[in-house]
Amino acid sequence: MNAKSVILEARKQGRATLDEFAGKRLLASFGVPVPKSLVIQDATEAMAACGKLKLPLVLKVVSPDILHKSDAGGVKVGLRNAVEVEEALRAMMKHSEIESARIDGFLLEEMAPAGLEIVVGGLRDPQFGPLVMVGLGGIFVEVLADVSFRICPITRLDAGEMLDELKGAVLLRGARGRNPVSREAIVDVLLKVGGEKGLMMTHGEDIAEADINPIIVSEHAAVAVDARFVLTQPKN
Repeated sequence: MNAKSVILEARKQGRATLDEFAGKRLLASFGVPVPKSLVIQDATEAMAACGKLKLPLVLKVVSPDILHKSDAGGVKVGLRNAVEVEEALRAMMKHSEIESARIDGFLLEEMAPAGLEIVVGGLRDPQFGPLVMVGLGGIFVEVLADVSFRICPITRLDAGEMLDELKGAVLLRGARGRNPVSREAIVDVLLKVGGEKGLMMTHGEDIAEADINPIIVSEHAAVAVDARFVLTQPKN
């Protein structure tokens, strides 16, 4: 499914945001690597779904009412077989916030390789138009606010300069015995989001905010393991 179809489908459903599965389809349509995943509706579908994915797996609740899935008990990682997926799903449904929410299903996906967490984002500024952002991901973006912005479209040179501006740039090169991560993989994601033919330039009128966090970057690749997109208000 292409980007336009993903956005149109969400608008037809009256949604103001894309759920994680739709958000990852949007990223994949621009060539951003995402984990292979399936949406299941209940524990009875776990066995068939596990047979189509590479273990271990991650299970996440999909709900328009739950913004922070982890805080609500809606994320379980390291599931090694269908039995563990079934048990995790049933336990997840017992969390009070999930039990009272509208549930669209459960996202079951392959775990990404270990690496450094970064965030790439985008927004539409009333004055400057589409912007792209990069920073250290996970809790670091909230605690340290170590981020760099540029007006779209960016070039490969711009993307490299954005990474160099980060206070935590040393972590990309490897620190305290850690392996360096692929700057080139991060630059590629930045260009696919904020480059001349990137997401924010070609579909910026539809996207008010993009939050791809975290992207797990290893020595050779960058994989977007979570994504949130807020759509612009439809024009009358």
